[in-house]
Amino acid sequence: MTTWAFIGSGNIGSAVARLAVDAGHDVVMSNSRGPETLTELVGRLGPRARAATATDAARAGDVVVVTIPFKAYRDVPADELAGKVVIDTMNYYPQRDGQVAELDDESTTTSELLQAHLPESKVVKGFNNIFVGHLAALGRPAGDPDRSALAIAGDDAAAKQTVTSLLDAIGYDTVDLGPLAQGWRTQRDTAAYGVMYAADPQDWSKGPQPADAQTVAAAAASSKRYRDMADTPETPDAS
Repeated sequence: MTTWAFIGSGNIGSAVARLAVDAGHDVVMSNSRGPETLTELVGRLGPRARAATATDAARAGDVVVVTIPFKAYRDVPADELAGKVVIDTMNYYPQRDGQVAELDDESTTTSELLQAHLPESKVVKGFNNIFVGHLAALGRPAGDPDRSALAIAGDDAAAKQTVTSLLDAIGYDTVDLGPLAQGWRTQRDTAAYGVMYAADPQDWSKGPQPADAQTVAAAAASSKRYRDMADTPETPDAS
């Protein structure tokens, strides 16, 4: 049994926590407002869930999911996460996060910035390119013909294996994109950002469709850098 800790308990964090609880794991939820604001969420998740401060959640988790607005990534507690696997779900939205020069010029990625902030942790990109409603609905047992896959990226092979095992437990296959630097392939407005999980790519609220490992890998392989994209409309926030 694994204890998942969440720094951020919004849509994606809550959905992953539900999948983890349903798989028989424990979860520790936190947010920026304090554990007393999470009573309702913890009640819905059931006896395997509890609320804590972000610092206490970081200490408690075997694996820690950072699922907050990117602009707040420097608030993630570093010392408590030393040696731990950290899953980064963050996306960069300039209209929300402000302009970040090194992301605008694509010299780095959100996960690489988080890794620099957490030098003793093992950061793995994940859960950032799937709409919350689709994430909650598409989990399937291993071997199910409608099983979907999620993409990850990371620099530590053992950490990626840990995340792959956890994704399997909550109902998903894994597509390994390679090192953290390749995490850009699933960032907003790319070919692998959300659309392959949507029954209607123009209206994600119309429900999910399964996307297997081959489909996700092909979408990621076809993604283009922003600097190579012209007149591409923005797509919805997956979180």
